Amino acid sequence: MSQRRVLELKEAQKQELIRYRDHDPRPYVRERCCALLKIAEGQSPHAVAQEGIFKARDPDTLYKWLNDYEREGIDGILGHQQGGNQWRHL
Repeated sequence: MSQRRVLELKEAQKQELIRYRDHDPRPYVRERCCALLKIAEGQSPHAVAQEGIFKARDPDTLYKWLNDYEREGIDGILGHQQGGNQWRHL
């Protein structure tokens, strides 16, 4: 049986996510920060994906956001825009 994913934040990380959630002009950044904060509060990524954010998402999407954040910090949220293949138009 797999373990439930958790996100432990230092106070500075929490405040950074709150600042981006509340003030960033990009909706996708605000949504991702909101989701990560809910996971850090103890909600499962699956529950947040289904009911915890404005638009229901595939749970795999939340796990990707979590992985990006754990690997790259806030740059993982800011640097990975939404949408499929970003090189499609080339």
